[in-house]
Amino acid sequence: MTDTLDSLEARPPEQRERDLMARLPQLVARAKAAAGWSRILKDVNAVDINSRAALATLPVTRKSELHDLQTQHAPFGGLNTTPVGQLARVYISPGPIFDPEGRGQDWWRFARPMYAAGVRAGGLLQNCFAYHFTPAAFMVEGGAARLGCAVIPAGSGQTEMQVQAIHALRPDTYVGTPSFLKIIIEKAHEMGVDISSIRHALVSAEALPESLRAWFGQHGLPGVLQVYASADIGNIAYETCSGGVRDPGMVLDEDVILEIVRPGSGDPVPAGEVGEVVVTVFNPDYPLIRFATGDLSAILTDAPPSPCGRTNTRIKGWLGRADQTTKIRGMFVHPSQVHDITRRHPEIVKARLVVSGRVAQEAMTLHCEVADPASASGAEIIESIRKLTKLRGEVAFVAVGSLPNDGKVIADVRDYQ
Repeated sequence: MTDTLDSLEARPPEQRERDLMARLPQLVARAKAAAGWSRILKDVNAVDINSRAALATLPVTRKSELHDLQTQHAPFGGLNTTPVGQLARVYISPGPIFDPEGRGQDWWRFARPMYAAGVRAGGLLQNCFAYHFTPAAFMVEGGAARLGCAVIPAGSGQTEMQVQAIHALRPDTYVGTPSFLKIIIEKAHEMGVDISSIRHALVSAEALPESLRAWFGQHGLPGVLQVYASADIGNIAYETCSGGVRDPGMVLDEDVILEIVRPGSGDPVPAGEVGEVVVTVFNPDYPLIRFATGDLSAILTDAPPSPCGRTNTRIKGWLGRADQTTKIRGMFVHPSQVHDITRRHPEIVKARLVVSGRVAQEAMTLHCEVADPASASGAEIIESIRKLTKLRGEVAFVAVGSLPNDGKVIADVRDYQ
C-alpha cells in the first residue's frame, strides 16, 4: 500500500524522465522572454534543450550571483517572467536578495513534503516560521491551502504563547525550525502543560543532527521529518517515512530537475559522487535554469525502492557548502580556477587543492587523480597553477578513486594556532 499525494510521485522513473525532458524546451523558451535569461541564454535554441546532455551545455547561474544581478536589473535580475505588479508577494532575504512569489496554487510546492510529514485535509498545524520579510511561513500556507488544512499563524518567538496555543487549540502538526521545536517542548515541560496533540513535525532552515532527532523521539515525536528548501526555489527535496520508519535520504520534488556538478564548474559528476546541487525548476513566474544552490549533496545510488511508493531520485540531504573560496598569501583562489586547471590537462580525472602549513607560510599542492601516477609529469600542471592562480603550487599524483568523496575541491588544512 502506498500513500502519496498524487500519481506523479509514483510514476515509473523512465516516464518521469520523459515527462520532464518533454517540458524542458517550453521552460527554456519561456525563460528567454525575460531580459536576464535572454542574455544568459542568448545563443540557445530552446527546442534543442530536450535532454540532460543538452541541459548540461547551458551556463550555470549561481545563487551567489543573485545580488549583483539584482543590483544591475532590479528587483529580480531580469529572471522573472511575470511583472512585479502581477506577483502575489515580494520577499527580502539577507544580502539583500529579493525573492518573488506568484499567484499559483501551492506556488512553493510545499504540499508534497507536508503530506509526507502527515498533514491531511481537516487537520490543524502550528506554523512557526517567521512571517516577516522571508517566504518560509508562506510556503507552508500555500501547501496547507492545497491540502485543506487549517493554520495557526504563530510565527517565531513568544514561546509561552506558542505552548498555550498548542494546549488550547490542539494542532496535530508543528512546522518550523528544529531548534524552536525543542524550545517549545522544553517550555511546555517547564510550564507543566500538555502539548501531546502534536503528532507530526516538518522542520527546515537548520540542520537536524541525529542527536536532536533522537531527543525528539524521547519526547514523544519520533517522526520528525525535514524538507530541503530555499527562498528562491521553494521545495527541492524532502524526507518520507514508511510504517513509522524514516526512508533513506530525501526524495526530489516532481517539478525539479536535479544535477550534481563538480564545485566551480557546470560538469555533472558520476551518480553517488558528492558535488554542488544544481536545479532547474518548472516555475512559470520565476523559471530557474541550472541554478547552483551553493549546497553539496549526492544522489543515493544504493537505496532500494521506498515502501512509501515514491519513485523519484533520492539525495543524501545537505552535506555542506560548495563555495570553498580560500585566501592564500593574500590572493583568493576559487574552485572554478581548480576546474580550469583540470580542463587544461585531460589526464587529470579529479583534483583537489590542499592548502597546508601555517598562515603566511602555507604550501599549496594540487592532488590529481590520474591513470598512472608513477609516470605522470607535473611540470606543465605547475605552470598552469601559476598562470591561473598567480601563486606557486606543487602537484601530487594519486590513483583514480583515491581522493575522498566529499565534494571538496579546495581543502584548507592550515594550522591557524
